[in-house]
Amino acid sequence: MTAHLSAATIRSLTQEIVTAHSALEGPLLPILHAVQEAFGYVPQDALPVIADGLNLSRAEVHGVMSFYHDFRPEPAGRHVLKVCRAEACQSMGTDALAEKLKQRLGIDWHGTTKDGDVTLEPVYCLGLCAQSPAAMLDGELFARLDDEGIDEMLGGIGK
Repeated sequence: MTAHLSAATIRSLTQEIVTAHSALEGPLLPILHAVQEAFGYVPQDALPVIADGLNLSRAEVHGVMSFYHDFRPEPAGRHVLKVCRAEACQSMGTDALAEKLKQRLGIDWHGTTKDGDVTLEPVYCLGLCAQSPAAMLDGELFARLDDEGIDEMLGGIGK
């Protein structure tokens, strides 16, 4: 869905999601995932609906949402670039790789380029430890990344 939905629409759709998931044991995470799937992010207008539906405080819902890096408080760009920040990738140079990507894209972690093309996110393991450093662009994995690999991965985006 797009980011231009009204607050009333966001609240209404969120209420449907809460109702559909509230019978689950520990429903907060499944609800947050479903909201993000529906909207592409977790809108602020959704948080009070979730809190009320689960008899939680808004602070509790916000705390869980902000703790997990996969939940976005704003819409992502057309492309989502996730860079592994786990220990194996760090030992193989992911910090330098991340700095190059940030500089090339002109954004920091959780940022989106001004043209809305790319969102940069850290991730704490892609399961490619033996092939680090690694990243994932729009669900496609890239391993053993170096300057040439960055160019190949980004192709025509982020320039």
